[in-house]
Amino acid sequence: MKALIVDDNEIARTTLAHLAKQIPNLTIVNEYSNAIEAYNHLQTNHVDLIFLDIEMPEMTGIELTKNLSGKDVIIIFTSSNKEYALEAFELNIADYILKPVMPARFLQAVSKAQSIFESKKEDVEVTKDEFLFVRDSNITRRLKLDDIFYAEAMGDYVKFYTREKMFAIHGKMKTAEERLPKDAFIRVHRSYIVSVGKIDTLQDGGIMINGKFIPVADAYRKALNARMNVF
Repeated sequence: MKALIVDDNEIARTTLAHLAKQIPNLTIVNEYSNAIEAYNHLQTNHVDLIFLDIEMPEMTGIELTKNLSGKDVIIIFTSSNKEYALEAFELNIADYILKPVMPARFLQAVSKAQSIFESKKEDVEVTKDEFLFVRDSNITRRLKLDDIFYAEAMGDYVKFYTREKMFAIHGKMKTAEERLPKDAFIRVHRSYIVSVGKIDTLQDGGIMINGKFIPVADAYRKALNARMNVF
């Protein structure tokens, strides 16, 4: 795994870097003393994992995590204050380590991150030639991923839209997000995942795909603009 360390405390950065060197297959590619520099790095570079302090000037670790919504990156928070733990875990982070970081606790957190990383490998390696099986009435059909324009949550179902037809499967949006390859699809709303290559226009409040207006929630807007290279 490729990782960043983001912490305004030099001693904390040194400690994490030292612990990381002892773990095979974990490489620290850079260290930053503030979240804004890390954010700028992540606009043009991919990492798998971030060791992220919370209380930093200008932009906190929690704010950075929210700004990275939609990016395929694993977060481990490091903090001397436990009061942020509840808010942090609501952001679907891998772990929350209290400072000072002890070696055993560090290994435990990295092990969690490694498990998440390994579970994502299949999603990352999905190609456009692959497909989903979806139920159409009483028939289960093979649906090419490249034919999907967008997915929409509707109660206990997820609807997949192609140019010609809609297919519905029983399941949750989270499952659909995990199954669709992240290099081709992006979450733009709690109810919508879209194919990046099928986006026709971006406009105030949403996007157009195949004549359909799809809303873009504020929480996902920055990630979408970064993905689409919007300046």
